[in-house]
Amino acid sequence: MSTDAIVLLRADHKEIRHLFRAFESTGDDDNAVKADLVSRIVEALTVHTYIENEVMYPAIRELVPELESDIIESLEEHHVADLLCAELDAMDPDNERFDAKTTVLIEAVGHHIDEEEGEWFPKVRAALGRKELQDIGARMLEVRATAPRRPQQPSSLKKAADALLA
Repeated sequence: MSTDAIVLLRADHKEIRHLFRAFESTGDDDNAVKADLVSRIVEALTVHTYIENEVMYPAIRELVPELESDIIESLEEHHVADLLCAELDAMDPDNERFDAKTTVLIEAVGHHIDEEEGEWFPKVRAALGRKELQDIGARMLEVRATAPRRPQQPSSLKKAADALLA
């Protein structure tokens, strides 16, 4: 298994998109399946955003400073996704807003993934050597092992985002 940070993040993106497609193809009345899929989406996104926020983004801010504005935008996109995940995690699938909130999450995260993969991953790969990306990826794997699996409360998310930008 590769420890290249970008390869690892692309694998996460692939898994997340698979879960999104599964949710989108679920019937309107299949709330048990929807609840299970959303729980899996929330867990996958919680872990993914955590390892990016804790490892990838700080490393890129330091090693590729010209991507600073991209990182700040990504942190804000994560903040929005984390808030939606926290709300969905506490929401009953029978709630009239459950499907709509999940759709908004899917659209926002899909946009985020497209930007990362299409715009700044190529810049990161061009700026960093193979060894640096493997070192970052190895650290991401370490952090993944202890990453939270469920979302934090919204006030904790704001404090964490503010601390990263300080």
